[in-house]
Amino acid sequence: MIARLRGEVVERAPGRLVVDVNGVGYEVFVPMRVAEAARDQVTLLVHTSVREDAITLFGFATSDEKHCFEALISVSGIGPKLGLACLSGLDAPALARAVNAGDVRALSQVSGIGKKTAERMVLELKGKLAVSAMDGVGAAIVPKADDSLALALAQLGYKRSEIDLALSHLAELGKSASPLPERIQLSLQRLSRG
Repeated sequence: MIARLRGEVVERAPGRLVVDVNGVGYEVFVPMRVAEAARDQVTLLVHTSVREDAITLFGFATSDEKHCFEALISVSGIGPKLGLACLSGLDAPALARAVNAGDVRALSQVSGIGKKTAERMVLELKGKLAVSAMDGVGAAIVPKADDSLALALAQLGYKRSEIDLALSHLAELGKSASPLPERIQLSLQRLSRG
């Protein structure tokens, strides 16, 4: 699976980029704001969709956007194109806030999302999208199922990469199943070392 692309943007259209990586052009579908912000060189985190008739790449500027997209397409009735439309209409933090607040009205403002689909999104995703402060701005992450440590670290403002580092450190120590306060303390000790 393709997880990340870094290369030169050789073609752009609304919601679509062609990225040249060492002479190979990859067509990547992206949220509108990512397409607009893309410069000559880009790095995209990629969700690869494999179907019997096509392999399609969806690219995101941040891991938060990618996690939100993957959560969105897990909702019945929301496919990749509608997932991209959601992230084009609302950025990841705004989407997470709307879902967690049950703001059906804000969600139905997105093109292609009606009231029933917005209600289904709230029902299936509420509590699964956490909003954390990163560099003073909200960012959405999807904690692993029932992982209160990831949620606690996100609430403290740690980035997804830092949370993953803390989780792998706990696994190395064999402390993944320890009580939450001990895991938080060990994680904070590890993260403070950089």
